[in-house]
Amino acid sequence: MSCYVPRLRVDLQSWCAWTGTNWDKVRAVTGHSFRMCGMHEDIYTMAANAVLRLITANGIDTRRIGFLALGTESSSDNAVGAVTVCGMVDRELRRRGLPGLPRDLEVPEYKHACLGGMYALTGAARYVQCESGDRTAIVVAADIAEYQRGSSGEQTQGAGAVAMLVERAPALLALDLAHATRSAAYRGPDFRKPVARHHTEGYAPATQRPSDFPVFSGRYSTSAYLDAVTHAVEALWRRLGSEPAEALRDLSGIFMHRPYQRMPLQALSFFYVRALAATHTEREELEELCAVAGVSPEAVVKELDSSPDLFGSVLAGERHPNPYRATVAVGTEVRRRTGFQEFAHTRLDRGAALLAQVGNLYSASLPAALAAGLETALDSGEELVGTSLLTVGYGSGDAALALPVSAVPGWQHAARRIGFARALRFPVDLDQATYEALHDRREVPGLQVQPLQEFVIECTGSEHGPGFQDLAVPYYAYEY
Repeated sequence: MSCYVPRLRVDLQSWCAWTGTNWDKVRAVTGHSFRMCGMHEDIYTMAANAVLRLITANGIDTRRIGFLALGTESSSDNAVGAVTVCGMVDRELRRRGLPGLPRDLEVPEYKHACLGGMYALTGAARYVQCESGDRTAIVVAADIAEYQRGSSGEQTQGAGAVAMLVERAPALLALDLAHATRSAAYRGPDFRKPVARHHTEGYAPATQRPSDFPVFSGRYSTSAYLDAVTHAVEALWRRLGSEPAEALRDLSGIFMHRPYQRMPLQALSFFYVRALAATHTEREELEELCAVAGVSPEAVVKELDSSPDLFGSVLAGERHPNPYRATVAVGTEVRRRTGFQEFAHTRLDRGAALLAQVGNLYSASLPAALAAGLETALDSGEELVGTSLLTVGYGSGDAALALPVSAVPGWQHAARRIGFARALRFPVDLDQATYEALHDRREVPGLQVQPLQEFVIECTGSEHGPGFQDLAVPYYAYEY
């Protein structure tokens, strides 16, 4: 694995001072800072930076690569995607006198909200399994999370990319595709980016540029998140033939998509309550928690057996459906318990301190959680071989993926080359005026950010004649 994040940083404590927001709440729920792209960057430069670093740091034989996939929801080109990254990396490798990327290369782009990176990873794993010979695959997840200033999502912005090499004999993690489970259900208006919004009156009125701000409803999205990831994880317990409570407690680490810092904790408490309800021998603890939360155990069990139609509720006029009121109430009580806090800390918090500095990375969020968690485990001297690890990916409310993984012997050697903490070095903190100008994509006089050995947008095409056209097509270069 390899990581790249932009140098431009917004400190959330400063942001809270600018906006009059409660810093203690933002620090507890969201994190400490987020990264922004400069005027010279986009998802393709970030992705190419991560891929080039992956290749050079790990001495990858590029002649064996047969598949290079991009997972993103921030494409700025509706025709091509991964081939742009391929072209940038290939040209730079050859400029250095190294073997470039093969011509017989598959270059797909995967899009499904924040699940695109994990879908690309499983697609690459299937390619490696099915391809003859010893071909390998590279997956890169790259995204820019932007929200309108003044919206409830503004503090959860972020930008970055994570690249991964996939091969039959992995050096870091083994993916258990045989036991992977999924869920999918159409959620209608939950976190969408319809292109028509750019031409609709009332969209982003305070922004003077074409933007990629999503259309979202926070409370509805939370219900969708819990419903989607829970169905995927509980399908995994059934596939494994495990008692839910026992299976959950046996996990040594859980890596989840993090739209903000607290969301995985809320999801874990939700899993925990439902696991108690589904396991007969845990009834005493469930009853005690329900008594304090003021709900009946029967209500929790009833929700366990339900199959709510969130989109149907919206169509019926309910804007904030919450079909798991009893479970959520008990989950809130669970999170107050010291025992659960310790349980959650040992399973969720590997890498959390690093993730709190980058913000939401959309498709790259879960890969980043893996990268940060592995690097943290390495630095603390933790041995992960023989432990049970689970990744839980999520794309809007529509889809989720539960994929068991396991560390392979000697994983530490590959973990040393991830470079997550190294990617955070040399940040440039933004003041309010500079942040707002960059958010609006306005030129910022005096902002000196020299690219440090990375890909940049060199120029943008402007021709639109009958014989040749490159209007709005970016041209990329590598800056030293």
